[in-house]
Amino acid sequence: MTQQSSSLTFHAKPAGPVNGDITIPGDKSISHRSIMFASLAEGTSHIRGFLPGQDCLATMNAFKAMGVEIQGPDENNNVVVNGVGMHGLTAPTQALDVGNSGTSIRLLSGILAGQSFASEMIGDESLNKRPMMRVVTPLQQMGANISAADGGTPPLTIDAASQLKAINYPLPMASAQVKSCVLLAGMYAEGTTVVTEPGITRDHTERMLKAFGYPVAVDGNKVTLQGGGKLTACDITVPGDISSATFFIIAGLIAEQGSLTLRNVGMNPTRIGVLNIVRKMGANIEIINERKAGDEPVADLVVHATQLKGCDIDDADVPLAIDEFPAIFIAAACAKGVTRLRNAEELRVKESDRIQAMADGLEILGIDCTVFDDGIDITGGQLTTGTVDSQHDHRIAMAFAISSLRSSGTIHILDCDNVATSFPVFVKLANEVGLNITQEIVNE
Repeated sequence: MTQQSSSLTFHAKPAGPVNGDITIPGDKSISHRSIMFASLAEGTSHIRGFLPGQDCLATMNAFKAMGVEIQGPDENNNVVVNGVGMHGLTAPTQALDVGNSGTSIRLLSGILAGQSFASEMIGDESLNKRPMMRVVTPLQQMGANISAADGGTPPLTIDAASQLKAINYPLPMASAQVKSCVLLAGMYAEGTTVVTEPGITRDHTERMLKAFGYPVAVDGNKVTLQGGGKLTACDITVPGDISSATFFIIAGLIAEQGSLTLRNVGMNPTRIGVLNIVRKMGANIEIINERKAGDEPVADLVVHATQLKGCDIDDADVPLAIDEFPAIFIAAACAKGVTRLRNAEELRVKESDRIQAMADGLEILGIDCTVFDDGIDITGGQLTTGTVDSQHDHRIAMAFAISSLRSSGTIHILDCDNVATSFPVFVKLANEVGLNITQEIVNE
């Protein structure tokens, strides 16, 4: 007898004004890194505002499987990590399952490449389609015994390393995950590791290395560190995730009317491409109460309903908004005129091919799109009703959920289970501020 499987469908109905005052859950990128660095540090670290999504819990569980004692997250999303030092991890008894998390598998590969034990990392159906040679290749150049499956995808197999050697690595693409992987391996390598980026990407790894006392030099698009150092425990406050906030930024802008306040949003300059883009589209957003949470800039945002206009997205903003484009495409669909995006090939190798997945859904909902290898043109218009496939991609699912604010009828969004990987309380917060989203478990 075959086992019956089920999936989660969102039913998003048209809604009225968007109003409210909400706090955005913790940043996913910073939550991942806080667990990694705290585990490898000497001493006990306290993390406040950790994101308890499935991706970040996958990172936490991987370190627990390698002997790190971690308490939490508690009801306030506080976590306590008793670090084991750079060389204190122990061999896991089975393959490390990182689920849907590209951040976990790519960053952990840099750490595991420097260990004296063998390991294997596996993931879910979606992760198993994602490219891993971008981390395997530089790690092999450093002397790591690492291999991917046929086709350069997970699982990743890592044999016990001899001494890693530092490399001078020019990144072939702007990728914070690849940069971070090489830097993490560089901590275990003999010599000075240098990573040069073709464009600026998020710098949470560099900031957190400094917070944990590991010297790292940043000179423009070049990052340098020496192997053989140590990490010292510290306390981390995780700011709200601007990638999660983006769905509410766009919802507040495209609503017919209303004003929405978003608290505790991370404003790292390498992550605010979405704000640059929507401001170019005419967005009315106030940035208030600017402050620091640890080494990360934070602010509150007040978003006012705005009639947006199409724009040509600047190339410089593409890597600074790479995770936010599904929501930005919804803004484009609601804007007057055409929005054009180019030089965004990276969107095709995320949890789904986000260019094609969004274009397919938008066309079902009556929006004209022209797809290019590296981008898309979207002509704003009236969103209609229909059924769209999220391709098991959390950001596609949430993007189409907020599009219902401007649709003529209900939008049904299939395969929304993975929203829990990054934003478990998305539907709850969305309905609090005025959206109308119901959830249905569908047996298959």
